Amino acid sequence: MNFSSFRALVGGSTQGIGRAVAQALAAQGCSVTLLARDEARLRDTAAALPTPAGQAHDYLVADFNKPEQLALTVAGYLAQHPGGFQILVNNTGGPAGGPILEAPTTAFLAAFNQHLVCNHLLAQALVPGMRAAGYGRIINIISTSVKVPLPGLGVSNTIRGAVASWAKTLANELGAEGITVNNVLPGATLTQRHTSLIEKKASSTGQAAEAIEAGMLQLIPARRFGQAEEVAAAVAFLASPAAGYINGVSLPVDGGRTGSL
Repeated sequence: MNFSSFRALVGGSTQGIGRAVAQALAAQGCSVTLLARDEARLRDTAAALPTPAGQAHDYLVADFNKPEQLALTVAGYLAQHPGGFQILVNNTGGPAGGPILEAPTTAFLAAFNQHLVCNHLLAQALVPGMRAAGYGRIINIISTSVKVPLPGLGVSNTIRGAVASWAKTLANELGAEGITVNNVLPGATLTQRHTSLIEKKASSTGQAAEAIEAGMLQLIPARRFGQAEEVAAAVAFLASPAAGYINGVSLPVDGGRTGSL
């Protein structure tokens, strides 16, 4: 997979799966623009990206809690870089856990803006450049909850499902133009979010974190948690020319945990 002629915009790319995706694409020769809200971490992450083909990486500072600001930031960048991007990886932090009945309506609205609205604004900004290039890949990092809702993640289950439906609709509209839209669904992956969810459940139930993790592992046929790099490998494949006939799918990367076909 040679990405030397591609540019990618990767959201939430200073940690976890987003960072692993940026590293995987850069290792294949892609020029990567990182997108997150912490400039210091963005600077450090960009400096650490591999440059096997001598490509130049950069970053954009934007907060996914402020969709209008995000749109303006990306529009300003595109005005200075008319070549645009051929790859868009939509990724941002998941909503807080908890039973759905206890969630305030503001939590749904905030998550909808942070995930679906921001994804939509980025797609609107980048698709014209993909059309001009005759090549485009939009990949959304969401969750296996779009296939089987996960206990204790009421807001996340709801919003992730909306993103999956949005993506499928967009895939249908763009497929004839050489632009694919797919979702990658990470299972239990060793990231900061995984740790925070375990800690929150341990605090609310009084169980030891080790016991909670042991119970989770029993639900995973692979009997282990995933690595961010394994999710990133799936993203890199879907971003490649080799995946040109894969469109509108939601791909679990979960060790076999999802209980549906």
